[in-house]
Amino acid sequence: MEEEKKLCVSALYDLCHTAAAPLLETVEYPWEALPKIGAFIRELGQNLPQEEYDHPQEEVWIHKTAKIYPNNFIAGPCIIGPETEVRPGAFIRGNALVGAHCVVGNSTELKNVILFDNVQVPHYNYVGDSILGYKSHMGAGALTSNVKQDKSPVTVRAGFRRLETGLKKFGAMLGDHVEVGCNSVLNPGTVVGRNSRVYPLSMVRGFVPGGMIHKNNGEIVPLREEG
Repeated sequence: MEEEKKLCVSALYDLCHTAAAPLLETVEYPWEALPKIGAFIRELGQNLPQEEYDHPQEEVWIHKTAKIYPNNFIAGPCIIGPETEVRPGAFIRGNALVGAHCVVGNSTELKNVILFDNVQVPHYNYVGDSILGYKSHMGAGALTSNVKQDKSPVTVRAGFRRLETGLKKFGAMLGDHVEVGCNSVLNPGTVVGRNSRVYPLSMVRGFVPGGMIHKNNGEIVPLREEG
């Protein structure tokens, strides 16, 4: 049970840094919010101040200070927060709540996600059915894999236990200040705790506790041992 507590919303995230706080406060584990993202965005979008947000198309709200480069695609429901950059070639497929001061980079694809404030997915990233915490960063080519090959429901490994999620689509839950190295793959049901790092070229599965380093051979060591 102690290990499972580390997977809870309160252990992974500071909700002061997301407009999704009212949604995440209603669930114990963050992945329980995934099926509710679209409806939450629709309700939130209708109550955003019109003087601060543009509404260029149905179910899309973009803060007036956001920088939207040409040659991208944004589908609703979607909210893009203040001072966020959406760079050329980005593909936002809907159900995307993107916070303030974020970077959605060239050739990055988002689908059914919550990005807390100051999240960076700047180069060739796929982020699907996932929640990325405050100031988390995915290096170039880092991807979430959100569906198992046999299409069975995703489980989360916590110690010697497996938590049933009931979800067939579930990418990764990254806690606040997580760093994911270039060309890493976060397999379905990955949870990475606050302040942890994932080395480049890693294949991650299950739970990486907070304050740890996941090395590309699968070894997990305390962050303080680095250097």
